[in-house]
Amino acid sequence: MGSLFAELARRASTNARREVETYKREIPEFGFLDKDSRARAETLEHAMWFRRRTVELSPDNSELSGDDLGYIASMGELRAGAGMSLDARQRVLRVHTALMLREINEATEAQRGGGVDELMRMMAWFAPQGERGIGAYRQGFVRVLRRRMPYAEQVALLARSLLSGDSISTEIAAAVDMELPDDFAVTVFRLPDLPAVDRFLENEIETLVKSHQVPVMWGPDNGDGSGELIALVPLISGAAEAENVSPHTVPDLLPDRTPDHLPDLVRDFARALGRPCAVGTATAPLSGLADALDRARRISRAAPLRRADARLRPHTLADVFVELAVVDVPFVDAWLRDVARRLDSGPDLLVTLDAYYRHDMHRGATATALNVHTRTLDYRLRRVRELTGIDPGSTRGVRTLSAVVTRRLSGAWR
Repeated sequence: MGSLFAELARRASTNARREVETYKREIPEFGFLDKDSRARAETLEHAMWFRRRTVELSPDNSELSGDDLGYIASMGELRAGAGMSLDARQRVLRVHTALMLREINEATEAQRGGGVDELMRMMAWFAPQGERGIGAYRQGFVRVLRRRMPYAEQVALLARSLLSGDSISTEIAAAVDMELPDDFAVTVFRLPDLPAVDRFLENEIETLVKSHQVPVMWGPDNGDGSGELIALVPLISGAAEAENVSPHTVPDLLPDRTPDHLPDLVRDFARALGRPCAVGTATAPLSGLADALDRARRISRAAPLRRADARLRPHTLADVFVELAVVDVPFVDAWLRDVARRLDSGPDLLVTLDAYYRHDMHRGATATALNVHTRTLDYRLRRVRELTGIDPGSTRGVRTLSAVVTRRLSGAWR
């Protein structure tokens, strides 16, 4: 055995104890080690075992055996069985990897610059075998979750792991029998009045999750009675999408892609929720889901609140980019709000404008949707012009009054 490997073997016990102490100090969920001597001994034993196997296998670049991987998986099962969260599990892996690299560096420095060949052999072994070990640990962790956790909670865990970029999402997806595409449409249902999450609602959502094959989770508690439901809706492959895009199109100027069945999914979930909601959606590859969630959340806050009927639909950035800009310019928002107040004196003028713009200013379709005669519609549109000085059918009218309608219906002006 070379000098680097001998140095690592000599330091193994000290390094293993340092790892256990680091877990206790940096990961709150490991505080139990101070009170549970058996758990502490098991954690120390695993840390020692991995260092011994590293020194035994790395000189000849030998792989971790099936028994080795099984032992690592058992540690994952042990941690999951103790109730360790995904966040803590991820931090454990980061701490362990960082400490192992530190130990290799310290052992190399102790040789005063020697052992370069051994260092290269060690690093060539460490990367692939470390990845195999992490994979085994994840598999053991998920096996316990699958046995102990209800299906809906597993799906929510999948959604959280995807949004956080946690690689355990691959194992969780397999456990709940879902495929992971390259891209998702992150869809946020904004609920100003959060329903009581009882068993009936949980069962309905679980049924919809299985039917639509989408990971779903509740958003964080806002503390004001509002809330959100987040769905990650799979998109078709980028290759299939690319076939339908002109070669002269600038990709960054394309509107968000959305799955064809997204409107149906939105209505199904909104009916289950049983109250008005606003829906925003943004698409991204797996690596960008956290940013897509932020965009979808902002879009949902700008989108109008509607009930689960034919008028409810998912909104993209292209639908509410004006309103999103208005949110950040208070004096413009105040001006639009003043326009809305002028319309309050008229007969259902905001409702009329909403229908008018939803039907692309087609008078017959708008009158039918409102269940009024076209002459009544024309009177209302004239009344809007009289009260605001803006013609609803003009370019200025579309730009201004459509923003007024959306801002009012979003519930922003309470």
